[in-house]
Amino acid sequence: MSKQVEDEWNGWDGDTIVRLTDGSVWRQEEYHYEYRYSYRPRVTLAGNMMHVDGMTRAIRVRRID
Repeated sequence: MSKQVEDEWNGWDGDTIVRLTDGSVWRQEEYHYEYRYSYRPRVTLAGNMMHVDGMTRAIRVRRID
């Protein structure tokens, strides 16, 4: 089962909170700004790195819920 952003995705803004359809919540842990609108894009998690489909690179995140 693939993970997806819960709702609209507007990209990384430096302090982005990401809610996934599995109920987990993640906070962006490194500064990166990149705008891209998408609705429920797929997400790949590898350790503490999150890649959102359509973005240029994975970003370090921390689970907060």
